[in-house]
Amino acid sequence: MSNKTKEQNYELLLKEAKALLLPSDHFVSRLANACALIQKYFNHHWVGFYLVDDSKNMLYLGPFQGPIACTQIPFDKGVCGSAWARRETLVVDDVHQFPGHIACSSLSNSEIVVPMINDENKVIGVLDIDSVNFGSFNKTDKESLESLCRMICQSV
Repeated sequence: MSNKTKEQNYELLLKEAKALLLPSDHFVSRLANACALIQKYFNHHWVGFYLVDDSKNMLYLGPFQGPIACTQIPFDKGVCGSAWARRETLVVDDVHQFPGHIACSSLSNSEIVVPMINDENKVIGVLDIDSVNFGSFNKTDKESLESLCRMICQSV
């Protein structure tokens, strides 16, 4: 992370995302570049996307940056599955206190998961970010990452 504030970094990230993540680009390409963009500004332990497969009621691993990850997460399980089921962003200050947390990495201590909702109001995936620090995420992260996800989900 640069010497800028979290708010300044998100302002730059969202500005760059608007120019980079075009609705005309392939969806998976947008996800891959979004991961790289988040890492560029914040260097989290893990940043990635899980994509919904309604036929199996499962989230499957999509583009990510960081260590090896869980490849599938059931609906309403763990932080990712819970954010999908609730259709709301979940900010977890201490993942070890979250009932049913799925530990893909023992180094993760806090997490934010943002559901990606398309133009038809359907959850198509989640953005998942893990930090080695406790309490890493706040309202600024929530609002900024929700904006980023809305941008990514245009025309999907």
